[in-house]
Amino acid sequence: MQITFTTGNKTCSAELNDSPAAQEFAARLPLTLTLKDYAGIEKIAYLDKPLDTRDAPAGHKASAGDITYYAPWGNLALFKKSFGYADGLVNLGRFTGDYVALFQSSQTEVVITLV
Repeated sequence: MQITFTTGNKTCSAELNDSPAAQEFAARLPLTLTLKDYAGIEKIAYLDKPLDTRDAPAGHKASAGDITYYAPWGNLALFKKSFGYADGLVNLGRFTGDYVALFQSSQTEVVITLV
């Protein structure tokens, strides 16, 4: 599933995987979220309700460009830098192009849509 993240006049392309959690996320689109910096490694935004992660792996080792969901906190997490394995982190997909525009300020409003 192809999606885009749009902030201002910049659009970042991404692809969601076929997992049930990613499909549920895609079904909620379009979404407008405020991404906030977290530890200089990722941008996070809280979803209005949790994604169903019952069939997801126990965790994930995040790489730069990953789009993930952190089940313990109920937030979307977009990784700027690679990160070690984290329990409860569910991979939803990856950016397929340049996504640096999402990380240029400490707080960024984005519109996420299906293509």
